[in-house]
Amino acid sequence: MSAREEAATVRPLIGITGRRYRLALIEGADERYGDRCTDSYMSDFASRIAQAGGLPVHLSYDTGPTDICQWLSGVVITGGQDVHPACWGGDTAVVRDIDPRTDPMAHDVARDEYEMELVRSALDRGIPVLGVCRGLQVLNVALGGTLIADLPPGSVSHLSTQAAPTDGAADHVVTFEEGSIAAGLFGEQALTNSWHHQAVDRCGAGLLVTGRTSDGVIETVELPGAPVLGVQWHPEWMKSADPTMTWIVQAAAELLAARHGEEKHRNLR
Repeated sequence: MSAREEAATVRPLIGITGRRYRLALIEGADERYGDRCTDSYMSDFASRIAQAGGLPVHLSYDTGPTDICQWLSGVVITGGQDVHPACWGGDTAVVRDIDPRTDPMAHDVARDEYEMELVRSALDRGIPVLGVCRGLQVLNVALGGTLIADLPPGSVSHLSTQAAPTDGAADHVVTFEEGSIAAGLFGEQALTNSWHHQAVDRCGAGLLVTGRTSDGVIETVELPGAPVLGVQWHPEWMKSADPTMTWIVQAAAELLAARHGEEKHRNLR
């Protein structure tokens, strides 16, 4: 059996990020445990990754990014609250002093720091990275980019009032650059969902814009020559099949196969 055939029998381990908050936020929670914390993850990511053949694993803030990247074959940075403006040189005067463990949408510096370190550790090891909504923004900031703090109203509705899951509204069509990962997955255009009020402003080092809506808002970014993709929509909440989740599993499987080949070669020397 070849190294690639051996690797094909092993499902690639895909790390998925989440958030942390106090149990008091859960309606009906026993008040005796209200000050204790829980880690929360959108299960749709794990379900779709498993369906695509990956082995999903949820990552807490305590899972050291450098250490865990020795085991992971793929990383998904998920959506959530805004990245703290201090991370990208934004206006910190607008930040409210709220404990993120008591308000799920408050800025969470611990999460920002963890996810940015995870992105950098993954990139250092050539691990495929998928950034989703906030995750795209984290990817950009981790590489030195900046964000638009609040998108002005325009011809495209980016902060949709539609309930998840949805394939999006007719005005939210993303057009992709020819030859990009996104174009390879979707073709020239795709209708997508959207729940965000911030967006990429200046791209981080090496990142290229490969998809925009008609109003110019950046919807996909990539790192040429690397298995790195950021999407501003939510593939885990698309009703119809979205190839983005399959892409991260396939890219991780290819890395796993390459690792097996290198290990087998070392053992034969």
